[in-house]
Amino acid sequence: MRLATWNVNSVKARLPRLLDWLAATEPDVVCLQETKCPAEAFPVAEVAELGYAAAAHGDGRWNGVAVLSRIGLSEVTPSFPGEPGFGELDGVGAARPEARAIGATCGGLRVWSLYAPNGRALDSPHYQYKLEWFAALRDALADELPAGPLVACGDYNVAPTDADVWDASLFAGSTHVTPAERDALAALRALGLHDVVPTPMKGPHPFTYWDYRAGMFHQNKGMRIDLVYASDEVSGHVRSAYVDREARKGKGPSDHAPIVVDLDPIT
Repeated sequence: MRLATWNVNSVKARLPRLLDWLAATEPDVVCLQETKCPAEAFPVAEVAELGYAAAAHGDGRWNGVAVLSRIGLSEVTPSFPGEPGFGELDGVGAARPEARAIGATCGGLRVWSLYAPNGRALDSPHYQYKLEWFAALRDALADELPAGPLVACGDYNVAPTDADVWDASLFAGSTHVTPAERDALAALRALGLHDVVPTPMKGPHPFTYWDYRAGMFHQNKGMRIDLVYASDEVSGHVRSAYVDREARKGKGPSDHAPIVVDLDPIT
């Protein structure tokens, strides 16, 4: 099985690139983030021409997640139980969950596509929301893990270690690198999930994100914030994993590169 995850930063803006990449790379399951597309407007027909069924969760303004699969797609779950919201209120006055998570079962593998909150700044309410979101995700995955093989893929908006940013000193006092955020990742790993660290295609660091500004990509001033967290049954069958840095090149790319993971059969 070939599994991939990619923050596409607008599926409509990136659709020709996405379709070309799917045709060339041929993943069996793909987790997409930051689709910025209502679920009903997701390009289902276009990906179906390449053999993919699609499940999408989005409100069309920001955020948005999807799972594509050519090995079956069932038990689709938009959002996870207990997922907190932010900003817009629902009918009973509670903050409405954003379109940041979708789960599906693909060929016997439970797959989650995740787009964690950014956090914005340490004194922002969004930062506390981010930590609450991770705590709720931890509880939801704890409930699902006993059921069988599972991967939780996506843009976690946290660099697990100082080695996962190009210059840790520049991030002092910023989100993405705080002890609390890294503790949230550690809590997921404590459930038995494993960080599948991909091989970089250039340099010693498997960065997955480079800001559009100031030539950051060409200087390889990036971050590893897109992660694949896999249960024991999955991590033990990883044959290879790499960051597809080529997908970050060219005209009109996403600011993230895909991670591609090849798995031996899981019995």
